[in-house]
Amino acid sequence: MSRLAAVSPALPPHVYDQAEISAVIGPLLTEDPGRRTVLDRLHRASGVSTRHLVLPLEKYAGLTSFDQANDLFIALGADLAEHAVRQALADADILAEEVDFLLFTSVTGVSAPSIDSLLVERLGLRRDVRRLPSFGWGCAGGSAGVARVHDYLTGHPQDVAVLLSVELCSLTVQQGDDSLANLVSSGLFGDGAAAVVMVGEERAVSGRTAGPRVLGSRSVIYPDSAGSLGWDIGGSGFRIVLSAGMPEVIEEHLRQDVVTLLAEHDLTLGDVTTWVAHTGGPRILEAAARALGVADEAFARSWSSLDRVGNLSSSSVLHVLADTLDGGDLEPGDVGVMFAFGPGVGAEIVLLHQPQEGPG
Repeated sequence: MSRLAAVSPALPPHVYDQAEISAVIGPLLTEDPGRRTVLDRLHRASGVSTRHLVLPLEKYAGLTSFDQANDLFIALGADLAEHAVRQALADADILAEEVDFLLFTSVTGVSAPSIDSLLVERLGLRRDVRRLPSFGWGCAGGSAGVARVHDYLTGHPQDVAVLLSVELCSLTVQQGDDSLANLVSSGLFGDGAAAVVMVGEERAVSGRTAGPRVLGSRSVIYPDSAGSLGWDIGGSGFRIVLSAGMPEVIEEHLRQDVVTLLAEHDLTLGDVTTWVAHTGGPRILEAAARALGVADEAFARSWSSLDRVGNLSSSSVLHVLADTLDGGDLEPGDVGVMFAFGPGVGAEIVLLHQPQEGPG
């Protein structure tokens, strides 16, 4: 078992209305009036009203190489990461030197040393902290990260662990690319980070946290879907792969995978009181609702997050999780399910339970 002690979302300071972003980014992607019309229509239909960007909007025209973008990812990503982890540790009333394990996930930049290693001195983490940097989970990284940290804490029940997600999606937009996938993604993805502090079951009973327990998780790769979502990585950086068939994949498979996880804990869909859904976009949220047989309002937190900040890749579901916990949606005895999708196509599903008892 493991327990959530704190979830801290972080956003860069530059925030813009969707229409402002469309007006500036559109000409960088295409000069064709017809394609601009398509871009504007897709941006309006994205379910996004505002997004936070790591750079001032006017700076993106000068961002013309992968070298530039990746250097910014490292420098600005490390700053955002430091802020998120500091806040999460403070919220959990845990000192940096108490952290035993740090899992870092991102799919919007690469570095060696990785951002998590840069935080050891900046945060005052122990030099012997165990680290696991991960690239490739994509949007599923938030849920997958919670699940893998849970696995670690199950074997180390007295330990403290941190999951860190940093996604600077705006740095990956491909100038001069008016493909449908690039037009869609340029209107959907924003920048952000999140940190989650989790503790093993023996640490949790100390009374320092009363967050929900992680009961278990399920990871699934869907058949014949490898080309539906991901990156083509080349000289210009990260070129998005995004299939229009993603909602159909989700609608076909998600329900059974959630049912299977619940059954392993003698639970059914009817026992789930709270859903923490990745903000993949309107079609993804609608497909997930149909698959699970729930009303639109079951994903109200996700729709609200999508509207306010867009899709933050792996950080998105963690922002929704933070909103869910801050809003008191998981009451004592409640069962929650968190899920997200990433390249594979894979689903990462996490089962949560808020115990009846208080701290300790």
